[in-house]
Amino acid sequence: MNPASRLLRSLLLLVSLILLLVGAAGCGSETPAGPALPPLESASPTPLRPADPETALTPPPSGTLQNLLLLSLTESGYAHLYIYSPQALPLTRLTADPWDDISPALSPDGKWVAYASRRNGYWDLYALSLETGQVNRLTDSPAYEGAPSWSPDGQWLVYETLVNDSLDIYVRSVSDPAQAPIPLSEGPALDTAPAWSPLGRQVAFVSNRSGDPEIWLADLDRVGEERFTNLSRSPNSVEAHPVWSPDGSRLAWGSLSLETGLSAIYVWDSAQPQAPARWIGAGDWPVWQDNDHLLARLPAANQTFLTAYALPAGTLTLPPVLLPGTLRGLAVLPSLAWPIPSALQQAAAASLPPLYLPAITPAPDVPAGRANLVRLQNVDAPYPQMHDMVDESFQALRARIAADSGWDALASLENAFVPLTVPLDPGRGEDWLYTGRAFSLNPVLLNAGWMVAVREDIGPQTYWRVYLRTRAQDGSQGQPLTQAPWDFSLRYRSDPSAYEAGGALMAAVPGGYWLDLTTLAAQYGWERLPALANWRTYFTGTRFNEFALTQGLDWRSAMLELYPPEALVTPTVVIPPTRTPTRTPRGYQTPTVTRTPTPRPTFTP
Repeated sequence: MNPASRLLRSLLLLVSLILLLVGAAGCGSETPAGPALPPLESASPTPLRPADPETALTPPPSGTLQNLLLLSLTESGYAHLYIYSPQALPLTRLTADPWDDISPALSPDGKWVAYASRRNGYWDLYALSLETGQVNRLTDSPAYEGAPSWSPDGQWLVYETLVNDSLDIYVRSVSDPAQAPIPLSEGPALDTAPAWSPLGRQVAFVSNRSGDPEIWLADLDRVGEERFTNLSRSPNSVEAHPVWSPDGSRLAWGSLSLETGLSAIYVWDSAQPQAPARWIGAGDWPVWQDNDHLLARLPAANQTFLTAYALPAGTLTLPPVLLPGTLRGLAVLPSLAWPIPSALQQAAAASLPPLYLPAITPAPDVPAGRANLVRLQNVDAPYPQMHDMVDESFQALRARIAADSGWDALASLENAFVPLTVPLDPGRGEDWLYTGRAFSLNPVLLNAGWMVAVREDIGPQTYWRVYLRTRAQDGSQGQPLTQAPWDFSLRYRSDPSAYEAGGALMAAVPGGYWLDLTTLAAQYGWERLPALANWRTYFTGTRFNEFALTQGLDWRSAMLELYPPEALVTPTVVIPPTRTPTRTPRGYQTPTVTRTPTPRPTFTP
């Protein structure tokens, strides 16, 4: 199948799946040669030392659960770990604390989960025992450390960490935490998402050392630049999330086409290393169930689905399942003894508090049956007002952003509520700002370098993921960027291709720590809006800075909460008469026939 047919097939598959649910949603940088990694031992791994188990709660019927999923999902303002089976087990929480737990990775013996957590205020690596519920700390530094992956013998972890404002890949011992970590990659290139091969001597990861985010392979038996090999070799796409099959013979990853905006799963076969990776189906975060089945995430604009494919044909084996939050990590748990430890049962039964409580503010001057507009305190906007049903959510989100980023990004807005008498720019006649259920960030933050937007194409529509630069850059706030933001300013420069494309990807990923505003706003109900079709030539049409809390309403229904129906009727424009009568045009008229003069003859003497 040629690439064009694959892209078309991916588009049709993705659109049909989402409609079904919604209807029922330059050169590579040089890396200095580092020390060779120690050989892996074939002996059984040394387990981490757990604490004594707590007194067990009243257990459900005992047994062993098979083919579970291990996920990190956002809930009540934080990312927590869950186990889940589409057929046998509902979402069951493993952690429920007021911090983020992301990027779970299962140990080879299935007893431990390594993950990144902010439980001490900084991003460090931890290990959770599935037998006792005990949590052991693996790293202790203010720098970000995340995306762990186990070695086949369970003795080592490979992970990404921020060093000198750039993400690099490091390896550290699990059984001997005092041993210094070993750098696998160093330099200005952005290296992320490592995946250790089950065969032991290779690590796949994502790197932009070629100029674009691609899948690279590191051979642990080599040093220097000879260690690295580019597997994907696809400059017109963005690759992410490599993962090995259980037998180590194949590597899957997600790929987003910059030309079509379609995300798809590709599989590379080590038996044919020079052959291009094979297209499997739509999705962008694969994980192997076994050697013949893949799970994948299906991204939508403001929702996330899970599906599964059977190889080699890419046949769907799991109807898309809607996840209740943003996915922050995904792994497969082949089996789990039930009941789970008492410490984990307490997390599963915990009742998480709501992020905010809506309250109605009485207003005697508002007609019966209509909603009230509440003034936003200490907010600078042309009309600092908001719908009475969403103002508490806005204020709670504002306080959370200020706490997580260190500054109040919502204190100054481009717009909040916009009255009907104030026209917005062309093409935005039915904008959600008119409903009082939306806000748009001040775009001056983009020019000042305190805000960036990452382009995300969902089928034919363009969306944006907004990040805010955190005030503290010591690792206590935010997280490093792993994708290059979109540079809107390039459209105003001398590059014709950038002008026609509405900008281009930044040449380098900004360093430091950033807060994912889009993911945080979604937890408070605020959805991002798609860009207008002409956004490449019309900057206002990007709508990268606008969020709306629709609560399931369409635009007209939301407007009728504020206005009577007759206020939404667009009147027919009547041209007023003028004092000076104008001639009534009669269309084309044939000119009056006139006699053509006949020349008189002349005589020559």
